Amino acid sequence: MSYIIEYEPEALADLEKLTQAVRERVVNKINWLAENFEQVNPQPLTSDLSGFFKLRVGDYRVIYEFNSEEKIIFIDRIGHRREIYK
Repeated sequence: MSYIIEYEPEALADLEKLTQAVRERVVNKINWLAENFEQVNPQPLTSDLSGFFKLRVGDYRVIYEFNSEEKIIFIDRIGHRREIYK
């Protein structure tokens, strides 16, 4: 069973800043995550981002959290790996 994806306003703004090619790759990977979440081992973040997880899409990262009971993935931020953790 696939998960529902919910984008935070910041994540939608982040998506708009990306080129169309990168945006398509990121959205495709997020959709893949939602379809295959039961088989994925989420990569947790630490320090200030404790409680969040990352999804790698080339040099870009998707920061997300999830609710496994309600089967929802919340996309919080999207950005280049050198900028997203600041």
